Amino acid sequence: MPAPTDRLTRFSVPPLAQSTRRLADVAAGRAAADLVICGARVLSTYTDRILPERELWIAGGRVAAVKPNGAHKALADAPGEVYDANGGILAPGLVDPHIHIESSMVTACAYAEAALLNGTTTIFCDSHEIGNVMDVAGVEAMLEDARQAPLSIFLTVPSTVPATSPQLETAGGDLTAEKIGALFDRWPEAVALGEKMDFVQVAQGDARSHAILAAALSRGRPVSGHIYGREFVAAYAASGVTDTHEAIDRDIADDLLDAGVWIFLRGGPPTTPWHSLPEAIKTITELGASNKRVCVCTDDRDADDLMLFGMDWVTRQAWKAGMTREQAWAMGSLHPATRFHQDGEIGALGGGRRADVVLLNDALEVRNTWFGGTLVVEDAKVTPVLDAALSDRWVYPKAAYATVKIAGDPPLVPAPPRTPCVANTLRTALPGIVVLHERVALKSGETWDEIIRESGEDLCFVAVIERHGLSGGGESRVAHGLLKDFGLKSGAVASSVGHDSHNVIVAGTNEADMRVALDTLREAQGGVCVVDGGAVKAFVALPIAGLLSDKRVTEVAEETRVLKEVWAQAGCTIPYMGFNLIPLSVIPEIRITDKGLVLVPQMTIVEPFEDARAAAE
Repeated sequence: MPAPTDRLTRFSVPPLAQSTRRLADVAAGRAAADLVICGARVLSTYTDRILPERELWIAGGRVAAVKPNGAHKALADAPGEVYDANGGILAPGLVDPHIHIESSMVTACAYAEAALLNGTTTIFCDSHEIGNVMDVAGVEAMLEDARQAPLSIFLTVPSTVPATSPQLETAGGDLTAEKIGALFDRWPEAVALGEKMDFVQVAQGDARSHAILAAALSRGRPVSGHIYGREFVAAYAASGVTDTHEAIDRDIADDLLDAGVWIFLRGGPPTTPWHSLPEAIKTITELGASNKRVCVCTDDRDADDLMLFGMDWVTRQAWKAGMTREQAWAMGSLHPATRFHQDGEIGALGGGRRADVVLLNDALEVRNTWFGGTLVVEDAKVTPVLDAALSDRWVYPKAAYATVKIAGDPPLVPAPPRTPCVANTLRTALPGIVVLHERVALKSGETWDEIIRESGEDLCFVAVIERHGLSGGGESRVAHGLLKDFGLKSGAVASSVGHDSHNVIVAGTNEADMRVALDTLREAQGGVCVVDGGAVKAFVALPIAGLLSDKRVTEVAEETRVLKEVWAQAGCTIPYMGFNLIPLSVIPEIRITDKGLVLVPQMTIVEPFEDARAAAE
């Protein structure tokens, strides 16, 4: 298995090929183990059973054997260390098959802290966010960061950068089939193609989309997916896509499994757009499908939610939804490892596997985590050895701190219509993924306050500003629209994390506060903020590519907690992560990019305001 180069050598584990003689000697009792974890029950992900009264023998960072409890006492040579699990459950470290590190708003080195606290020892990340901002340089910066992190991190190479054509939005990156192939060839941790989000183009046989698929398939790499709509499943599967985390309900999940596509049940806090697990899992609990090609994943987490709702929480949600404890943990460990052909290395406590081990209580709550046989979390707290590693983070290049390139002072509010018109509004609704296209009749007026009041609707302004320095001329390109039912009482909110091209999105009730919000992000080179009355009420600075903080995850989690609290107090009806999706022009029904309002799936731009008489005709 290709493994990340680990500069933190105390966490390195030699390849199995270099370890077999030692492991055989330890397993046979001819040599002493480095570590024995005794007094435990062992969760076997191979047989979906919990084995009573066992102990785990570890040598060279790998599992030598699972033995009856107390077996080490009969050996002539005592192990280097004995750790008493006091009756707890030993299980393999969790394997998250689909995440975006950038969504956590911290670097890979910082992400590792929360992951290990939650019992996650391996992740497969899709870094399309930083790829959209910095092209190949951004993806490779993330890989360098990941190599120094005390965590096993693999890359599913970003496949859809930009997400749509340049006619519909402006991105900072353009990952062609040639660039993607080169990433596979240069980086051994690039093990799969990331989520192919342009599912409409894939189904329609778009040449660029299929060239990118070929770059992965010709190298024997699996292809990850992202799909909405049962009508696309057959063509999508026929194009070589073999997993997706976007199985949002029972029926499409069932279609996907029968088409040979793995499904990743996405579990997220119910207040966010990411909690589709309870519905999609019904393909198993109601329709009788097997769980053998079903995993769980987190997908997107901000730093606050990452600490509270990690992969361990998602596995418990699968248990709550009808799986046994053993099945749920296997869906979070062995199944993802198997999907990415890594089950000979991770995902279980079989002999020769990497000693990524967690100690659980009966509620599947993580108490300890061993990473490559090193104790990094004990009693739900970071150990000194991990704390030292977390303080030695990789430093991103200067170019990553200079990516918000907004020229001039583009207008953030359109001129009020002088004649009656019909507005193509973007209506937000929970959970915040889909944005609905709603046409609203507007009367003419001298001011927007007058026009909005007369409409009787909950309307506020929204603008997307191109921030990659690619607009040309002396002022950055901006597109305007109206949000409906967003609920903002006053002031403005803004984010440089406008998926997926990551232009800046600003919404507000007045242009003055929108301007303060935009200037705040411009000065800090990225972030998410809430402004009211000309004052910044909450702000998370994201100076790395406008996406990441350079602080520890605990600090960013607290900043994010405050942001969400102030966001809710401002009246916003969808969470800020849902707000970040408003420019994502591959999800129905309507979106706004720096090029204008995009109708999905037609992939055409529509004017924000249409003459009332022409619209009636």
